[in-house]
Amino acid sequence: MLSHDRIWAAIDALASSHSLSASGLARKAGLDPTSFNKSKRFTGEGRPRWPSTESVAKALRATGTSLGDFLGMVEDRKPDVTEITSRYAMMPSRNVPLLGFAEAGTGGFFDDGGFPVGQGWDEVQFPGPEGDTIYALEVSGTSMEPLYRDGDIIIVQPDANVRKRDRVVVRTHEGEVMAKELVRKTATQIELKSLNPEHEDRVIAMQDVEWVARIVWASQ
Repeated sequence: MLSHDRIWAAIDALASSHSLSASGLARKAGLDPTSFNKSKRFTGEGRPRWPSTESVAKALRATGTSLGDFLGMVEDRKPDVTEITSRYAMMPSRNVPLLGFAEAGTGGFFDDGGFPVGQGWDEVQFPGPEGDTIYALEVSGTSMEPLYRDGDIIIVQPDANVRKRDRVVVRTHEGEVMAKELVRKTATQIELKSLNPEHEDRVIAMQDVEWVARIVWASQ
């Protein structure tokens, strides 16, 4: 629902997902730094003041965020991991690299953006345009149950924007690889909620994180 409080909450979520304050997002969008400040959300008489369509469009353009993703923030909904399937349902399948979690934890297999490099990977078919930087990971073990089980295939997209409540794969510089739910990401740390209640939630310094990739689909 496009209510006043949800629109502003979505703008705050957009800023937070890019490790920005509300004023930082406004500056990045080329707007007056106070455009998204809390003091601008109501008039002096207490009436709700809405952000302009132009200012929202500039913020989306500056952060590379789609309107669909922004509306997801407005609705405060968890991303549907099958969205990418329906979006590409009419597109031909292509082969994408398939790695195991053990391989993902080994150094030298990824570029700076978190995409596997080299040749000789196993592959799986998945629908989507050739330009999409996606690859597959095969889940091993029980640490991600009940959401992801041993042998499940998850599709991750390293260059996708991540936001609160996204399911993500995180790799640390020490080679630890984990799939969790994003609670909060700032310039200094990332907070992660465990998918398995028997495993601890994590707070990791960003200086220890090599990459974060959004989970966009799972074979469940």
